[in-house]
Amino acid sequence: MTARPATVNSRSAWLDVPRLQVRRFAAIAMAEAPELADEILREIRREYPHLPVVLDESGEPMALVGIRRAIEVFVQHLETAEGRPTVPPGVFQEFGRGEGLGGRSLDSLQAIYRMGVRLAWRRFAEIGQRVEIPPPAMYELVDAGYEYLDGLVDQSVRGYAEAAARQAGERLRLQRGLMELLLAERHRGGNPDDLLTERAARIGWALPEKVAVGVLLRPAREAMAPAVGQGVLLDMEYEQPRMVVPEPDCAGRPELLHRALTGWAGAIGPPVPLADAAKSLRWAEAAVSLMERGLLPAGEVLYCTEHTEALVLLQPEELIDDLALRCLAPLAHCGPTHGRRLAETLLAWLETRGGAPEVAARLGVHPQTVRYRLRQIRELWGAEIDDPDRRFELELVLRAQRLRGALGMTGRAQDRP
Repeated sequence: MTARPATVNSRSAWLDVPRLQVRRFAAIAMAEAPELADEILREIRREYPHLPVVLDESGEPMALVGIRRAIEVFVQHLETAEGRPTVPPGVFQEFGRGEGLGGRSLDSLQAIYRMGVRLAWRRFAEIGQRVEIPPPAMYELVDAGYEYLDGLVDQSVRGYAEAAARQAGERLRLQRGLMELLLAERHRGGNPDDLLTERAARIGWALPEKVAVGVLLRPAREAMAPAVGQGVLLDMEYEQPRMVVPEPDCAGRPELLHRALTGWAGAIGPPVPLADAAKSLRWAEAAVSLMERGLLPAGEVLYCTEHTEALVLLQPEELIDDLALRCLAPLAHCGPTHGRRLAETLLAWLETRGGAPEVAARLGVHPQTVRYRLRQIRELWGAEIDDPDRRFELELVLRAQRLRGALGMTGRAQDRP
């Protein structure tokens, strides 16, 4: 630590002090450094009785070691007054690290440092009077002390940041482990197992009764994690990030997620009991897959419960396709355009259960056109068209084709039969 450098047009008052006086000042200050360190630590403990006492390997309080070493470095530098003193590494970083790991802020630590500088300055002022150091030089010494304090604070801030990063990394690791266990389809019955309870407790996550699991699509490769709020588990390590939303229907939760996920896309599975979280994940993954294929709206976060029909009809593709081949076999010999029109008319009839006027209104064509098509449909399917089971299968496969975009819901009045 050295006096603050003088301006271009003035000299440093401290550098003008004869070297003999400087050496006498430094010798006395160095001799009294242990006593001064004890005094500072006693005052700190009086003002902050709840401050933890951490011992070094020799059993001496680390705080005492750090204070004493800081004083010695400062005093040693007074004789050379070259450059800046090197702040003792390690100890003050450890102080900051301890505040971070203890969940405290740096405010109290900085207040303690300022108290130490005031007490040190009081002692140095007395020594300065003894060896007749001029007041202007001592004022520079005060400035130098607070500059040195800045260096100590920087060390502590660095340690605090390291602790915060370590804690954040550890929490993410524990959270990831909890999510993996939660989504592993191990749980059966209504109660979570002991391991799940233990992992949740380690990150302070209260086990909810119900959860919904989300799968997200990044808006950009380096996108920052969305601020989904406390309690929502988020794992950004996946190519498609996952999140577990506790009590998804509680008041305010949907609105919070909507704000947090603005600009993101993806899907949130249905609410399920905690033990069935993997089921919610499966539906969310299925919805995202359909989004990527253009079969569900893209560019937003969807709720699976609002797209049940699409998820039920489009997911089992092989089964639906096989059923469509059998149910729609009568259309195989119709031309593509005419076959599509008959299929649309059949679906409208099945959905409305009405006559030609109702079906025509739904399709936007003339009722006579509908009557013609319905006669063709009855000729193609015969008596099977009146069988309830066959009608259900037909509606199922036709709705699936409409969801895929193979069928439209409206026609044109000028369409010919």
